[in-house]
Amino acid sequence: MFRRAFWFTTGAAAGVWATTKVNRKLRKLQPDSLAAQAVDKAVESGHRLRQFALDVRTGMADREEQLHDALGLGETGDVRELPAPRSRTVLEPQYRHTRTTGQARLTGPTGNEDH
Repeated sequence: MFRRAFWFTTGAAAGVWATTKVNRKLRKLQPDSLAAQAVDKAVESGHRLRQFALDVRTGMADREEQLHDALGLGETGDVRELPAPRSRTVLEPQYRHTRTTGQARLTGPTGNEDH
């Protein structure tokens, strides 16, 4: 008799638990609940984006301050002179004779013909 009562109680408890879980899941899948969840996610994403933008601004200000210090651009107005820009030479293409045709062809940096 005790075993039957135990298993009956266990079955009833499992049924109540399963019914509660199913009802909760169904309520979450109703259109009103889905809309509320979407709004919550959008608001949360907005807060995260705003925090990211604030972090980027803070990082930019810190980096700008570091660059000002490195370049000697202080608030006193004293400016160090920057080094002169380096001149850049234009690389001319290299032409070589090929043995088979005798024509001049453009070759790449490895000497292989570019097609």
